[in-house]
Amino acid sequence: MTRTTFNRLREVKDSLPHGSSAVIANELGIAADDVRDFFSGNAKADSGYHLEPGPDGGIVMLDNTRILEVALRLAWEVKNAI
Repeated sequence: MTRTTFNRLREVKDSLPHGSSAVIANELGIAADDVRDFFSGNAKADSGYHLEPGPDGGIVMLDNTRILEVALRLAWEVKNAI
């Protein structure tokens, strides 16, 4: 399980280029709405995404980090112009 803050997830989302939700969804074989919901805090109850009140927008516990991992890779690629 990975622990982060909601604000940190928003920072990752904001570092992604336009259209990244569709790219992430396509790579993972999921719906683009699921990716958008992940970053907006509206993930489905069975998604392994648990949001609790706390500092920096709340504490997020992730059972599955696939979306976050792909998003971080894409953000890194954009930052380093790969």
